[in-house]
Amino acid sequence: MGEIAISLNNVSKCFKRYPRPVDRLKEILLPHQSSADEFWALRDINLEVPKGQTLGIVGRNGSGKSTLLQILAGTLQPTTGQVSVNGRISALLELGSGFNPEFTGRQNVFFNGRLLGLSHQEIAAKFDEIAGFADIGDFIDQPVKTYSSGMFVRLAFAVAVNVYPEVLIVDEALAVGDVVFQHRCMRRMRALMDSGVTTLFVSHDSGAVKTLCNSAVMLHEGRIYTTGSPNAVIIEYMKLVTQEELGLLNDAEQPTLVERHDAFDTSDRLKGELPEFTRSIGDRKGNNSKKPHRRGNRKALIQDVKILNSLGEYSRDNLVFNFNEEVTLVVDLVVYEPLQGCIVGFFVCDKNGNEIIGSNTWEENLQIGKLSPGEKFTVQFKFKLPLRPVSYSVTVAGSEDYTSVTFDWIDNALVFQVLPPDTGKNIHALVDLPMSVEVSRISNVSAVQVQA
Repeated sequence: MGEIAISLNNVSKCFKRYPRPVDRLKEILLPHQSSADEFWALRDINLEVPKGQTLGIVGRNGSGKSTLLQILAGTLQPTTGQVSVNGRISALLELGSGFNPEFTGRQNVFFNGRLLGLSHQEIAAKFDEIAGFADIGDFIDQPVKTYSSGMFVRLAFAVAVNVYPEVLIVDEALAVGDVVFQHRCMRRMRALMDSGVTTLFVSHDSGAVKTLCNSAVMLHEGRIYTTGSPNAVIIEYMKLVTQEELGLLNDAEQPTLVERHDAFDTSDRLKGELPEFTRSIGDRKGNNSKKPHRRGNRKALIQDVKILNSLGEYSRDNLVFNFNEEVTLVVDLVVYEPLQGCIVGFFVCDKNGNEIIGSNTWEENLQIGKLSPGEKFTVQFKFKLPLRPVSYSVTVAGSEDYTSVTFDWIDNALVFQVLPPDTGKNIHALVDLPMSVEVSRISNVSAVQVQA
């Protein structure tokens, strides 16, 4: 491992909550008679971020994400533990943080730049770049209190990313602003990451975390719940959210989803047998050895998932398809509790978990309707694979409607490979499509010579 840019060793943060304001004064005068309740926002956080890496931080509201970033930015001090940050920090913790509403945008740029340790001359040299990135026009010379929230974030982000930080901290700031600005932010953040800036990125946008980050950490109730690749952490995060919605998270005796075969009234479940798909998926060889992640309320279960090639053939241990080959995704399901409706869908994801291809029965105008316990049915999706030659995974899921908790959701149900296209091209984007190109040459254009 290279040089460590950020290190946290047993970091905890405690906030005191007082029943009445006067109790705070009593504690100052009588320190041994405190009536405050202690709330530990963070407990025993141990974390190292190598220089140049981008770490995504996810977790539900109240999990301690913002407290952790404020400690790293230096605006909060930990109650216990040690924090080490190597390099100039630029933090974007909330909209307009550090901005004086009475100052103009121009004045706030210089004010924030000085807080970050830049000289007046350095800020002046970067001002045009900052103003151009923010793109708020003449409002740069108007008081910040007249800004919309979108203008706030434009200017704040422009300052944060254009002062050449060594450590960049971003907390949910990219969710505001028009789509053009969001794309501009993403490009700028990628450029900073490519240049070696260490970045901590907090967002509820799982796609952004999976796309931008090298690794991720999930916080839950002030503790580190899991760490790993962005896709793996996002899957665990979604699994925990589903468990909390179902009220299963804190039940120590609650078995995992694939162990709950005795909770249903069908003969297969009463025999204690798991579906063939569930029992075999973890034993597959090659590309399909990756263990699936499953969640849902179990009103119905996905029994099997297959991808057939253009000839209608299926080989579980050799899922390799030609470029742009038409395949058929087959999903078998069985119902265990009455369903008022049913939507079955899928995503084809890249290695980072970004959704590349996807649809569901509802969007394809196929109404399944009500279903009764014991019913079994199959859904088939046909589509082509105009994808670059790498591996992809399939996520499948089902629910009663768009507002209900899924009855079954399986990440990494299958993994397959796409072969390179036989086009002779050396350039392949994420999606490779045939195209026509025309060049129109304008001839006999006489040049107009301008004399001084």
